[in-house]
Amino acid sequence: MHLLSDPWFVALALIGVSLIGLSKGGFFGMGVIALPLMALSVPPLEAAAILLPTVIAQDMLTVWTYRRHWSAWNLKIMVPSMAVGVILATIAGAAMSAAHIRLLVGVIAGAFVVRYYTGERLERLFPKPSTTTGIILGAIGGFTTTLANAGSPAWQIHLLPQRMEKLTFVGTVVMLFGISNLLKIPAYGSLGLVTWENFVVGITLLPVAMLSTYLGIWLVRRVPTELFYRVAYALMALIALELIRGSVLEVWLG
Repeated sequence: MHLLSDPWFVALALIGVSLIGLSKGGFFGMGVIALPLMALSVPPLEAAAILLPTVIAQDMLTVWTYRRHWSAWNLKIMVPSMAVGVILATIAGAAMSAAHIRLLVGVIAGAFVVRYYTGERLERLFPKPSTTTGIILGAIGGFTTTLANAGSPAWQIHLLPQRMEKLTFVGTVVMLFGISNLLKIPAYGSLGLVTWENFVVGITLLPVAMLSTYLGIWLVRRVPTELFYRVAYALMALIALELIRGSVLEVWLG
């Protein structure tokens, strides 16, 4: 288990899974930082495979919690296209080098930061939700969640303008995450990433993720949410820039 003997990887992984836990605990969106952060130490898709046991374990809890609250219409149109997005991302992952994937993850993370700071101004540019937007954004989310654990932005662009009841909205997003993470098992398996070492590392990190979930529940009641997000997204911007800088240099010099 050479990864667990690498202090740099362990430090980044602990921070990454803690951010996933904080996201599940109430600071929604924080978890997307985990993979770009870990990609500073290991190839992005390997980082995603390591995180898979953690997110699936958390999905089991959240899917059960929201099992009666979800939009059947949205899942009906988004899940099939999401599966197509996962397949396309798997093909892309097989064809691209680690440096190119780091570059893509950096660009996706940067786009996530831009979306956060532009807010509703960016969302006004998109058409009203329809079957077509559900199909397109479902596929985009499937692609980005496979390569960068960042499916939520695309899905939310389709779901948020519908102004559905809060529990239904959250439950629909939860179902999309749960289904997409199950689809990643054969996807990562086909890329040779579902290994015993990655599984053991992911399971080892699980207690930290669960503890940080409860920490998130505690913090969300005490820390000004806007301040927390400003700091988090500023850090994400720096991580995205470093991934882009390092990958561009690696591709250019390689």
